[in-house]
Amino acid sequence: MAFVIFLIPCFVIGTNIAFSCQNADDFVGASSPGDIVIGGLFAVHSEMLHPEEDPIKPVIQNCAGFEIQVFLQTLAMIHAIETINNSTLLSGVTLGYEIYDTCAEVTKAMASALRFLSKFNSSEDAVEFKCNYSDYIPRVKAVTGASYSEVSMAVSRLLALQLIPQVSPASSAEILSDKIRFPSFFRTIPSDFHQTRAMTRLICESGWNWIGVIATDDDNGRFALESFGVQAMVNNVCIAFKEMLPAYLSDSTFHTKVDRAIEKIVKETRVNVIVVFMRQFHVLKLFKKAIERNVKKVWIASDNWSAAVKISTIPNIRQLGTVVGFGFKSGDISSFQEFLRNLHEKPTENNKFLHEYIMLLSVCAHLEYHDFQTCIANKSQDDLLENAGSKPQVWRDDFLNANIEPGFIHSTILAVYAIAHAIKGQCKDRDCKDPSAFTPWELLEELKKVIVIDDDKEVKFDSNGDMSTSYDVLLWKEIDGHMEITTMAEYDAEKGGFIFEDEEKKKDFLALKKVQSTCSQHCRPGQVKKVTESPHTCCYECVYCPENHYSNQTDMDYCYRCNNKTYWAPINSTTCYRKTIYFLAWTDWFAIFLLLLSSFGVVLVLSICVIFTKNLDTPVVKASGGLTVCYIILFSHFLIFLSTVFFIDVPTEFKCKTRQALFGISFTLCISCILIKSLKILLAFSFDPKLQNFLKCMYKPIPTVVTCTGIQVIICTFWLIFRTPFVNQNFSIPRAIILECNEGSIVAFGIMLGYIAALAFICFIFAFKGRKLPENYNEAKFITFGMLIYFIAWIVFIPVYATTFGKYLPAVEIIVVLISNYGILCCTFLPKCYIIIYKQETNTKSAFLKMVYTYSSKSAGSVAVSQVSLDSKSSSLRATVTDSCKTENDSVNGNCHFQVPGQPLIKGKVLPKNAARTVIRKRVSSI
Repeated sequence: MAFVIFLIPCFVIGTNIAFSCQNADDFVGASSPGDIVIGGLFAVHSEMLHPEEDPIKPVIQNCAGFEIQVFLQTLAMIHAIETINNSTLLSGVTLGYEIYDTCAEVTKAMASALRFLSKFNSSEDAVEFKCNYSDYIPRVKAVTGASYSEVSMAVSRLLALQLIPQVSPASSAEILSDKIRFPSFFRTIPSDFHQTRAMTRLICESGWNWIGVIATDDDNGRFALESFGVQAMVNNVCIAFKEMLPAYLSDSTFHTKVDRAIEKIVKETRVNVIVVFMRQFHVLKLFKKAIERNVKKVWIASDNWSAAVKISTIPNIRQLGTVVGFGFKSGDISSFQEFLRNLHEKPTENNKFLHEYIMLLSVCAHLEYHDFQTCIANKSQDDLLENAGSKPQVWRDDFLNANIEPGFIHSTILAVYAIAHAIKGQCKDRDCKDPSAFTPWELLEELKKVIVIDDDKEVKFDSNGDMSTSYDVLLWKEIDGHMEITTMAEYDAEKGGFIFEDEEKKKDFLALKKVQSTCSQHCRPGQVKKVTESPHTCCYECVYCPENHYSNQTDMDYCYRCNNKTYWAPINSTTCYRKTIYFLAWTDWFAIFLLLLSSFGVVLVLSICVIFTKNLDTPVVKASGGLTVCYIILFSHFLIFLSTVFFIDVPTEFKCKTRQALFGISFTLCISCILIKSLKILLAFSFDPKLQNFLKCMYKPIPTVVTCTGIQVIICTFWLIFRTPFVNQNFSIPRAIILECNEGSIVAFGIMLGYIAALAFICFIFAFKGRKLPENYNEAKFITFGMLIYFIAWIVFIPVYATTFGKYLPAVEIIVVLISNYGILCCTFLPKCYIIIYKQETNTKSAFLKMVYTYSSKSAGSVAVSQVSLDSKSSSLRATVTDSCKTENDSVNGNCHFQVPGQPLIKGKVLPKNAARTVIRKRVSSI
């Protein structure tokens, strides 16, 4: 009898938990009738068992790996529907539900979707084939789910045949935003585009650029990896390695690939940040292996597992390092928590998931928390058939609450409410107790416009069918010896930034920067990244910025170039420095020295002017050409000294144009006057008749001075008009700017100096011929010396000027101008001043005449000696000359004609006694 009593509960339990699909109704996981039925697709189990028989038959198998977190999502859907039915939202219309377990398998999900497509109230659950489904009434009006993007992609394509709305609370693949391929898909979460951008933002703000990525080898993992790769490239983050793990745990290569991924992580010592796009049961296997190998990194979690309590409670999870992840923004779920507290009172007849959970509690009740969780996850439905009958039923209130993932619960409830609001819009003018009141495609159009109030905020679907809610940035933090999942910040998907509630959480965020995960060391300001042979741009060498370049930030890809005209920078510079502007300033010691010399020259000119004015009637002043000529010469010397001022201080357009023209015209005027004096002296003491006639023609004082000076004025005028000098910035010195005058035309400058040199050369020739005149009154000799000084100075100037640069270039010309000016001034006037001041006895008319007479006697004797010398050379010539002078009538009045053999006839004049002396006296007197 006892044996029979034992068999009865075993038979009942076995019947209830034997989820093998015997008929269509057995396939449903949880259901409730209603006027309008909503379908649900959730991966309550992590894998579907595969048959070991051969050949394989098309039979839907049982599943294994009970997922507490997904089970809670099914309860959240049931809770939301019950809450809506108990409210006035739909006013008399009740919602029903049919929830199916996809077991994370596309195949089983497609089987569930086929039942959704079957015709309403069809006894055989048949899907009719039609060309037009506009009037077709399927079993459900909308679907909530699925849990994974890969499943949602497949199901959405099938549901799109009848445009049945699908609202997923968890599928985040970016491709699902494509309304051409997935026209009936919606979701109450952001797409992976925002998640991968948030991850990249976190990586960049933490100073990381060398990371690893591990993803599940399914559509969701591949699309997430692709999206992250694009964001990483845009933000200069390099992916050191990518590892893909099989999507199904039953894959024979799974453990091998997990080991390979761990080996890669261990090998890449510079990679300290790992981004993980995987399902929870994959992460569980990976982390257990990583703990065995003592791997300690920063793990960036995707929304799939960032809030997974069953992972955060793994023994020794703290050894893995830091886990920071992104979870969907949660709302107020207090009503759901209250629902869980009363869950044990709910009937299990129409909820196989709840019934299985209760059985699992009974089987695993003797275990501690983590082992208890592992037991639940590892028990298959087949195991329950063997063990559940012998275990007492228990209930643990804390276990479900501890495993709540608020983001997923909130998004699931939000999905149900979005569908309910769309139904409300369709039921305004219709009797929705009639299942054929509206079709799914009409509900789809209403869903696009629906607005849901969530935590006093209006939320709605965008044009891509997404709800752009924010993310919670989660940090796994050890508190009192237990790993707690805390909210560190909020990521605003629209603004792309992090929001912190308080400074403590911000400190936790900034603490992530202590971890280094870079291929190369950061390049300091002043350095630039030089890409190495590595294909990754994050692997580089740091080299110094070259001269005249700088970098002012870390890890710069290139150096900024300084403006070479105004700035400079040394090697390894972080900024540009303004170039020093150089010119021959008033305060420069050399400029002061030159100004003193010029000032002394001006004083000397004025002194000579005063001396000559006071001694106006003396022979020396008269012999110098008179006061007018002296004043003109002295005035030109004064202007030459004055022109040196324009070579000093900041060059301006006026200074550049004035200095050379003033010097050239003044010097030409000076040389022109001295040239007239040389002609006059040579004319006074020359005895050659031909030379006298030439000098008489040339000696036109005023026209000569005006003509010579006028030519220089014309040269300078053309120069200033056509190629005028201008202010130039010389950048030949790397760290300085030299302000200087550019002469505009070197040719014009050369012509001006060449013209002065030509006049000086003519003056020199004339003065040289008159160098043997009376000693105390001989200007020609000193003029010769003055011209020689001028020539020497300017001949030396040419190579020095051509090879000199810098601010002292104007000083070179000043020196030459001063030397030549002083030389001519001193040689022209100082000997006369010396006579006027110190030899006044010789500066009298009698002394002057005496010296002239002496010079005249010597000159006459020289002429006679020359005549005797000529006669002694030819006696026949003497006889001819004597006879001719005596016999010819032409000898009258002192005329004589003679001819040397082989020479033309020479006509001469016999001078009376003392004739030469008389002529000289008259010429000198004219001076």
